[in-house]
Amino acid sequence: MTILPSFLSPVTLWGLYVRRCFAASGLSQQSMKIDDETTLHFWGPHQTTPNNKPCLVLIHGFGPAALWQWRNQVQFFTPNFNVYVPDLVFFGGSTTTSPDRAETFQAASVAKLLEKLGVERFSVVGTSYGGFVAYHVARMWPERVEKVVIASSGVNMRGRDSEALLKRADVEKIEDLMLPATAAQLHKLVRLAMFKKVDVIPQFFMNDFVEKLYSDKRTEKMELLKGVTIGRDDKANISPLHDKEVLIVWGESDQIFPLEMATELKQLLGTKARLEVIKNTSHMPQIEDSVQFNHIVQNFLCKD
Repeated sequence: MTILPSFLSPVTLWGLYVRRCFAASGLSQQSMKIDDETTLHFWGPHQTTPNNKPCLVLIHGFGPAALWQWRNQVQFFTPNFNVYVPDLVFFGGSTTTSPDRAETFQAASVAKLLEKLGVERFSVVGTSYGGFVAYHVARMWPERVEKVVIASSGVNMRGRDSEALLKRADVEKIEDLMLPATAAQLHKLVRLAMFKKVDVIPQFFMNDFVEKLYSDKRTEKMELLKGVTIGRDDKANISPLHDKEVLIVWGESDQIFPLEMATELKQLLGTKARLEVIKNTSHMPQIEDSVQFNHIVQNFLCKD
């Protein structure tokens, strides 16, 4: 696999641009040791005079670090919210010596971070794997969470759903899909995750993407995939969020978590859950149609 030098790397150059977008939105890179075992890296507001803006937490999915998944949302929401964008454990600069690999541990880590930052109340948006984490944050700390947005996230996943995903992807192991090690594996993931077909992508770009964004902490990330508790059983083992307003946002053509899972999830999460489906998107509506995604979420968050 040919590896480009940094000054020629499309991923490196785009990463510099995205960091500038975050910084121009008033966020800075920060790290915090939340306990004796765990340190989280995050993007958050500069330490300035407190304001009256509500707090919003964006939790990324499995894949590249948060920086790569929330640019359009950071630029859109920062004028009206104090936005916090953590890297989950083993993504970006976040790490731990704890042996716990469950998504509940990720939720506890995010909650500890926000507590140490003095964020008492917040709304949370999670996409895909980050939706698992957002759900558990709301379930475990209901007194701190105001509203919940779950995007493209099969929180109601069963064992048979995992098997069906492996069959759609034509892979034997979930890490072959979610942790691509080759350009061919990455292309397979992109084909499932995006609505628009992108068959003509230069090989050097795909190799650059795999090397720069999927090579770090691979062993630990494989452990995270194996540590997910959702989807182990033959039934959806989740509790309703009865007291929470929940927005479920889904791409109509999602091939990772098909739309019928969103319909069922709405019923399982309680009477205050609502579903919005975005046409012509797949597993990443916040990227594929960020304008519609942002307005749907904004209307939900700002509604009394």
